[in-house]
Amino acid sequence: MTEFGMRRRGLLRPWVISMLSKGPKNGAEVINEIGNASFGWWRPSPGSVYPMLEDMCQEGLIQKRIDGKYDITERGKEESYWSFGPLSNRPRSVEEMLNEIEAYTSYFEDLATSEKSKIEAYAMRLKTIANRFSKLTNVS
Repeated sequence: MTEFGMRRRGLLRPWVISMLSKGPKNGAEVINEIGNASFGWWRPSPGSVYPMLEDMCQEGLIQKRIDGKYDITERGKEESYWSFGPLSNRPRSVEEMLNEIEAYTSYFEDLATSEKSKIEAYAMRLKTIANRFSKLTNVS
């Protein structure tokens, strides 16, 4: 497994805990949600997800319901808190928002050079957003 693959797998457990804290899901729903949330960049394999779900059940962090969905337990909820608060993939401050905007801007720049057709359809919308940001910097 590559170093990148190891890092992704290391993120899988807290990501699943965070997802299940929002509501029960089965393994396929977990895989699909991660694929969607990562915009298709990462879709964990069933060979990674299902054994991890079983381990988490044995550890008492989640439980498998009769309908096949997994639900977080009280112990699992306790693990979902880090020293800086609950797991979340949303920015919590202006600084974090700007970091995320910069990351997406880099992504759009890469698309513009490597897969121009994917971004051309959004040219007007990108210009509108750029103009809005430009107006923010002109505030006195």
